Amino acid sequence: MAIVETRNIKKYFGEVRAVDGVDLVSEEGEFLVLLGPSGCGKTTLLRIIAGLEQPTEGEVLIGGQVVNGLPPRARQIAMVFQSYALYPHMSVYDNIAFPLKAQGVAKESRREKVHWAAALLKIDQLLDRKPRQLSGGERQRVALSRALVREPALFLLDEPLSNLDAQLRATARDELQQFQASIGTTTLYVTHDQVEAMGMGHRIAVMDRGKVRQLATPREIYDEPADTFVATFLGSPPMNLLVRDDYLVGFRPEHLLPQGQTKGDGATASFSFQVGRVEYLGADRLLYGVFDGAFEDTKIVSRLPSTVTDPIQPGESYQFTVRQKDLKFFDRGPGLRMEPRDFSP
Repeated sequence: MAIVETRNIKKYFGEVRAVDGVDLVSEEGEFLVLLGPSGCGKTTLLRIIAGLEQPTEGEVLIGGQVVNGLPPRARQIAMVFQSYALYPHMSVYDNIAFPLKAQGVAKESRREKVHWAAALLKIDQLLDRKPRQLSGGERQRVALSRALVREPALFLLDEPLSNLDAQLRATARDELQQFQASIGTTTLYVTHDQVEAMGMGHRIAVMDRGKVRQLATPREIYDEPADTFVATFLGSPPMNLLVRDDYLVGFRPEHLLPQGQTKGDGATASFSFQVGRVEYLGADRLLYGVFDGAFEDTKIVSRLPSTVTDPIQPGESYQFTVRQKDLKFFDRGPGLRMEPRDFSP
C-alpha cells in the first residue's frame, strides 16, 4: 500500500488548462474517486500520476517519493483502462501472465500468481479461453487480474465499468469494492457516474475545469456541498436553487414535501408549489413545477417517496415546505457556500 500525493499539479495543452493546480493526498488503502464531467481533467490527472503524461508544473509523490522523473514501470502502479486492452490472440492465462513474463519472473512463480489472482476474481475456470469468448464483466476481471499479479502499491482505474450494461455495472461495482477491500491497495478511480462515485468511494474528489471543487466523503459531498457546482452535479435530480438578492438558497428535491409531511422539529419555509408534471417511478414520484410568486421563473423538482400518498394532480397548486435546517446558502457570484441565514419565501 502507498499514499499518493499531488502538489500543485498543472497540465496545459496550449491555452487549455486541463489540470489547473491540483493538491490531493490519498489515505493509505483508500478507495478515492475522481468524479466530474467529461473534460474536467480527471483522466489527465490520473495519467500524470501514472507517468503517461508529464505535468507542466507540480510534483507527484507515491509512498512519499517524488516520481516525476520515473517511467510508469518504475512507479509501482497498475492501471486498468476503459477498453481493458486485452491481447485478443492470447488466452486469459497468457494475458494475466504477460506483465510477469515481461519482468522475467520464473515460469512456476508466474503460474502461482496467475492462479492466485484468477481465483480471487473468480475467473480461474476461464484461463484457457480467448477474450472474444468472454462477457464484458469477465474481460474486466481479466484486466484487474493482470494488474493484480504485479502486486502494485497503487491501483489506477480509468472508468473500467463504462462498457458494461446497467445491470452488470451494479454487480461489478459491488465486486470491485469487495476486491479492493480484500487486497487493501490504495486505489484511484476515475468516473463521470455519480452513482459509482457515491456507492464505491471512501472519499470523492469532485473536479471541474481542471480544479478539485471538493474532497470529502460521499455523505459530506451530498449533504454539505462546497459550492453550487457540487450541489447541482451531485444528485438526480440535482439540488434546487433559488435566487434571492445577493445569494442563492438551495435544497434537495427529497426535502421539499407537502405541508404536514415534513418530519422533525424546527422552523420550515413554506411555498405554494404549482405542479406541472408528475413522473411515477415506483418507489418515488417526481413532481416538476414552479413556485407561485417571486420564484415563478425557476423550475423546481420535488421527490416524494411512495410512503407519501397525498394526491397530487398536474395543473394544481399545493403548499409544500422545507425545513430551515435543510436549506443551503451560496454566494451568488463565485457560488461558494455561505453561513446559514434567516430565509422567508
